[in-house]
Formats: sequence, structure tokens, C-alpha cells
Amino acid sequence: MAAATTPPKEFTFAWEGVDRKGTRVKGVSDGPTEAFIKLQLRKQGINPTRVRKKSSLFGKGKKAIGGQDIAVFSRQLATMMSAGVPLVQSLEIVGRGHANPSMGEMVLGVKGSIEGGATLAESLAKYPRQFDDLFVNLVDAGEKSGALETLLDKIATYKEKTESLKKKVKKAMTYPAAVIVVAMIVTAILLYFVVPQFASLFKGFGADLPAFTKFVISLSEFIQDDWWVILLAGLGTFFGLREAHIRSEKVRRFTDRLLLRLPVVGDILYKSAVARYARTLSTMFAAGVPLVEAMDSVAKAAGNIVFTEAIFQMRDQVSTGQQLQLTMQQSGLFPAMAVQMVAIGEESGSLDHMCAKLADFYEEEVDALVDNLTALLEPMIMVVLGVLVGGLVVAMYLPIFKIGQAI
Repeated sequence: MAAATTPPKEFTFAWEGVDRKGTRVKGVSDGPTEAFIKLQLRKQGINPTRVRKKSSLFGKGKKAIGGQDIAVFSRQLATMMSAGVPLVQSLEIVGRGHANPSMGEMVLGVKGSIEGGATLAESLAKYPRQFDDLFVNLVDAGEKSGALETLLDKIATYKEKTESLKKKVKKAMTYPAAVIVVAMIVTAILLYFVVPQFASLFKGFGADLPAFTKFVISLSEFIQDDWWVILLAGLGTFFGLREAHIRSEKVRRFTDRLLLRLPVVGDILYKSAVARYARTLSTMFAAGVPLVEAMDSVAKAAGNIVFTEAIFQMRDQVSTGQQLQLTMQQSGLFPAMAVQMVAIGEESGSLDHMCAKLADFYEEEVDALVDNLTALLEPMIMVVLGVLVGGLVVAMYLPIFKIGQAI
């Protein structure tokens, strides 16, 4: 077996050129060198007049392309094509009028690729960071079946729903983290600035301080002298865990299982994974993608390694002829309601419709859980901050109370 070679590092290049019709075109492409980009453009029938590497660090600081940009792009393209606007003209309109310059350049790059003879799916596949395999496969299915307009509408709905779900989950995860950060900042400020003032006052008392007060003063002195140790340790732990989560499958499996078991937050993550599973399966099946092939895309879009591994196993079982609802039941991961609705969908031949209903239900459940979490955490913030601040205040006033009793 030949040794694996490291692929060349790719950069983003902005280019301008003239197509076969003499029309000036421009866009962005990824590649290792300027010569490579020029060669690819000539293969597409574009004569490059200018190619330059874009700087990501000291450039103009263009806004990155996010999932919401892709969702809006999908809806705009679906709307224009359903109105009878040709594909190339639709891309021209979207690219020229997009509020995000980076997104506009990419769309114009897709347009230039199509004008060079590539299909829409092939053109989108050149931007894997923005258009994943699921997106490209759905577009490819639409082009091959002659129902691109219908598929674009389904893709737009899918992206809008998934982005909305991501925002809800992000909100649920961000709020507890924000509470912890605020509590740590308030505590650090009190220990660094307020406690030393009391400590200097207590030195003149000449009396033995309570144990709790001594502990708080010692903690304050440690933060003043070695705050950088705490900062480096915190940053090292954060980035170390993040890298471990990215690089190690065992770490991802452990953390994903742990997150699913957390109170409230785990329920949100679990139901959002079920909703994402049902939404993706519904969209793929409605596009005419075979179930086994659709399950592959569903697994990659699961967003949780526990669900990803279970869905891949279900895919293998479905490929041997088992019913989907039986594989879901055997996995022990899906709720009874989801299994029953999929069973009804398989028996009635409306699996895509039932999965869409299932996704709607669990998306509403996630929305309600996020609202409940927000309402629950508001009093918890007051309690946490009250305990921290109140504890420090009590520690500082205990010696004063002690002196008062002695008098």
C-alpha cells in the first residue's frame, strides 16, 4: 500500500476573467497556487485576466459566510427559479445584490463555473465549507430528475429549519455558560480589588481572624500574585479539551454522551438530534434519494456522534432488508413516538410526510424547552451571584462582628 501523502495547502484566490462569450466575469476559488487557479479557469472556458490571493488575516476583514447566508441564498434561488428566471441570471442577481460581499463573490464564482460548462451541483461542490455533501447531493438529484426548482424549494426549507434549530440549541448552551462567566468575573473583581482593602484593615486589629476570612484573604492574595497562572491554566484547559474533542473520536463520544445526560440541556440536545434526523431524512426521501443512500447523509448531519454511529448501524441493517422502524427500535436511541410515526409512514408510503411532521413536533419541543431553560436560569443567576457575593461579604464582616461582640 502506498504511503498517504499530505495534500497541498489550499488558499482562496479572487479572480477576474473573460468567458467564451466575451463577458467579463469574476469570482473566488480555492487552490494551492495561482497557476492552478488559472488552469482550472481555462478548463471552464474562462480566460483569466487577474488572479490574486486573498488575505484572511490582514485583508479587508470581510464577513465570513455563515449557515444563515446559505439558507437565504437557497430561498432566493428557489424563489427566482420558480418565477421562471434562468439559473445563471438568478445567480447573477443574487451575487450582485447580496449584503455579504464574501457570499456575493462565491455566488458569482458558482455562476462563472456554470457558464464554463459545469452543473450546479459540480459548481457548489467546489465550496465544501459552505455546501456539504447533503446539499450537493440534493441539488444533483434535482438536476438529474429535472425537478431542480422543486428540490431547491425543499433545500431552502430544510436549511431554514436546521438553522433555526441550531440557533435554539446555541441559545440553550450559551446561557448557562454566560452565567458561569459572569459569576467568575464578579468573584475575581471582588477578590482582586475589594478583599485586599479589608485585609489591610484587619492587619491593624491584632486579633486572630476567623478561618473563613483567612481562606478568602489567602485566595485573594493568590489571585493577585499568580493570576496569570489561573488564566493560562484556564485557557490551556479550554483549548486542550477543544483540540481533544476535534482530534479524538473517544473524547467526542464521551463528551456527546455526557451532554445528552445533563439535566434540561441534555433533553434539548437529544430532541434537537431527533428533529435533525427526521428533517434530513424527510428532505432526502422527498428528493427521491434511495433510503440507504439517504441514511448516509442523515448520519453525517446528525450533529452528535452517538446518533451518527447509531444511524450508520441502522443504514447497514436497512441495506439487508430490515424495516427502518425496526432498526430505530433496536438502536434504543429513539423515542417510541418517533418509531411509531416512522412505522406509519413506511406502511402508508408517506415516510417523507411523517418524518416532516415528526421534525415539526420535536422542533416545537426544543423551542419550549429553551424558553423553560431561560425562565429557570434567571432566578439561578440571582442565587449564584448572591451566594458568591454574599459569601465574600460575610467573610469580610465576620472579624468586625467578632470585635463588636468582644466590646
